[in-house]
Amino acid sequence: MTNHIPQYVLYLLILVLLAVPLGKYMYHVMTGERTFLSPLLRPVEKGLCKLMRVDPAQEMTWKQYALAAVMFSAFGFLFLLLLNLFQGVLPLNPEGLPGCSWHLSFNTAASFVTNTNWQSYSGESTLSYLTQTLGLTVQNFVSAATGIAVMFALIRGFTRVKSTGLGSFWADLVRVTLYILIPLSIVVALVIASQGVVQTFAPYDTVDLLQPVVLEDGAAVTRQVVPLGPAASQIAIKQLGTNGGGFFGVNSAHPFENPNALSNLFEMISLLLIPVACCFTFGYGVRDKRQGRALFLAMLILLVAFLGIAAASEAGATPQLAQEGAVDVSASGAQAGGNMEGKESRFGIAASTTWGVFTTAASNGSVNSMHDSYTPFGGMVEMLQMELGEVVFGGVGCGLYGMVGFAILTVFIAGLMVGRTPEYLGKKIEPREMKMAVLVCLATPVAILIGTGLAAALPATAASLNNAGAHGFSEILYAYSSAGGNNGSAFAGFNANTPFLNVSIGLVMLFVRFVPLIATLAIAGSLAGKKKVAESAGTLPTHNALFIGLLIFVVLLVGALSFFPALALGPIAEFFQMIA
Repeated sequence: MTNHIPQYVLYLLILVLLAVPLGKYMYHVMTGERTFLSPLLRPVEKGLCKLMRVDPAQEMTWKQYALAAVMFSAFGFLFLLLLNLFQGVLPLNPEGLPGCSWHLSFNTAASFVTNTNWQSYSGESTLSYLTQTLGLTVQNFVSAATGIAVMFALIRGFTRVKSTGLGSFWADLVRVTLYILIPLSIVVALVIASQGVVQTFAPYDTVDLLQPVVLEDGAAVTRQVVPLGPAASQIAIKQLGTNGGGFFGVNSAHPFENPNALSNLFEMISLLLIPVACCFTFGYGVRDKRQGRALFLAMLILLVAFLGIAAASEAGATPQLAQEGAVDVSASGAQAGGNMEGKESRFGIAASTTWGVFTTAASNGSVNSMHDSYTPFGGMVEMLQMELGEVVFGGVGCGLYGMVGFAILTVFIAGLMVGRTPEYLGKKIEPREMKMAVLVCLATPVAILIGTGLAAALPATAASLNNAGAHGFSEILYAYSSAGGNNGSAFAGFNANTPFLNVSIGLVMLFVRFVPLIATLAIAGSLAGKKKVAESAGTLPTHNALFIGLLIFVVLLVGALSFFPALALGPIAEFFQMIA
């Protein structure tokens, strides 16, 4: 474990050093101020707004903003649904792949529109180039942009006084896509393509094997189909936009998605880059950088704690491997040591564990190792981060506004303790804000637990499991936690491509995406209509160590305790079975 610590520190250090200036840049984009890209992109922005007949100066109420976001997502859902259904008769399908089933099409459309990117299929054998590019890659951009746009609206809700306007959803959508997502994606795509990530519209290739493979019936296989495609462009935004949907079935464990250590570093840093930057954008936006730092530190403390637990668990391997010298699990110059099951030998324990923790913290879901093979506590950390409501940095935009929901809940509890009306950032928190904040905080556990309970009670679900017992239950719990956390990763042994699982998981993704989104905009609209309250001696500071500790406590109280019974039946029970 100790020889891995420098790697963990390096990853976190690079992440923060890049996120701080990006956060300030995103603030300038939010306010429409001039940036270094403005000379190039401002004419494009004006042209797009003119084409869409959008006036960036025209303000929307929270209801209009919410309606625009939901209707835009609904249109994207319908378009992607039809694209999946009819890809068999559409162009850019050199392999002649047929259209998807109705339930898989529904699940995929719900998944990518909600920024979840859960995949009940293997991309290279299911989706055409057209579906991957025009459908999935486009949604990778616009679903991420929608989350950041809603965060912008929430920030305006805190700063505006006696106002009904929260900005223009359409102008925010254009600015986020044009000034943030596209430039970052171009940089990442060029870097990873230079390392060997494929980017082509050529048909799949067929190559000779170095040595034949003999099957059980005696037949010899001498050739292999090598899938290709425009992968680099999708992988860049899948990482940056906390989307996570892989071009290939095994995601970033595939050498054509993640060829080497340098591509792995760029993709892994991209996982959390924008979510971390959102904290600093929030500080600049509310005109108090201390508030952004407080949210950042609360998230960082949780991330480091979870990373430490997972790292120690994976480096220590399982009791069965470590006991009686069954396998040498020590790290050395010849081997990575620890629990290497399901992990790439190219990356080892540190890079695999960091990716696994980062991707479930970021609600990204891309993987460079198979989470089904993690130790019980290693897998539990990944589950728990999703179950907290994607607030350990979380998704782009939505992770920040999810944590603000917990911050509102924290100041309300603190206000009850001292007998004062709670205040946050100069605005009184009253029953309306509290009701909406509770919706933001509880939507995730409600959806996950109901979905998991129904699936576990259905006898047919057992056929989709790779394991029985506690680990089998963990596979079900992880799947619905991934959907409810808008994450998209999976315990790789779970086959979810059935009508019930596709539909139920799709409904969970839609519920957990849009209920908090609408509730957040309701909070923003209510706050924008309030006057500023002068800070007094009785005002709870929301930027100091005490508040950060309270915030972490509330996150764990509401999130972790909600899932303790379920976790006790899954990874905790599995751990005690292993040491028994």
